[in-house]
Parts: sequence; structure tokens; C-alpha cells
Amino acid sequence: MSVYVGNLSYEVTQDALSAVFAEYGTVKRVQIPTDRETGRVRGFAFVEMGTDAEETAAIEALDGAEWMGRDLKVNKAKPKEDRGGSFGGGGGGGGRGGYGGGGGGGGGRGRY
Repeated sequence: MSVYVGNLSYEVTQDALSAVFAEYGTVKRVQIPTDRETGRVRGFAFVEMGTDAEETAAIEALDGAEWMGRDLKVNKAKPKEDRGGSFGGGGGGGGRGGYGGGGGGGGGRGRY
């Protein structure tokens, strides 16, 4: 299970974030998503701790704490399937259906 860390400074690094969480236990992994187009940090991260007890200690200590000039939002990360999976699937299906039907079918019939 991971910890979600929100409202991060755009200057944050994996090493700096890892060092903060290391005060509460073993940090297994730090993931800081970046914007695909600009490469900039998106302002949040996921930190995986060694045990549930370490996660809980980090959440209790760091949620609302000020770091790098910002008040952190720290809580248990929700599993991927709970974060809008149906919205992504529905949107993708609708897009493919519309494009395939409108472009291929409509164009072919119009020519003959």
C-alpha cells in the first residue's frame, strides 16, 4: 500500500521526499509523476513504506505539516481501480466507436 502526498512544491525531488519519510521508517519507493508534455512535477507523489505501522506514523506526523513552504496533504493512496477506472474505460470506448463508425463507414458510403 502507498501513501499519497499532495500539495507538493514543484521543486521537490525523490531524494528530498524520501529523506522526510525515512524519519518514520523504511522507504521502499518514491514516485513523483510528471506532466507528459512539459516534464514538470505535477505537485503530488506516492511513497511506499515498509510496513502499515510506518505508513500510519508518517501520515499522522506529516498530514498538514509545512514543508518547502507548502502545507502537505498526506493520506493512504486509493487503489488504481477506485480512481475513476470506469470513466477512463467509458471515454475510450466512446471515442473509438465514434471515430471508426463516422470516418470509415460514412466516407465509404458517400463515394458510391
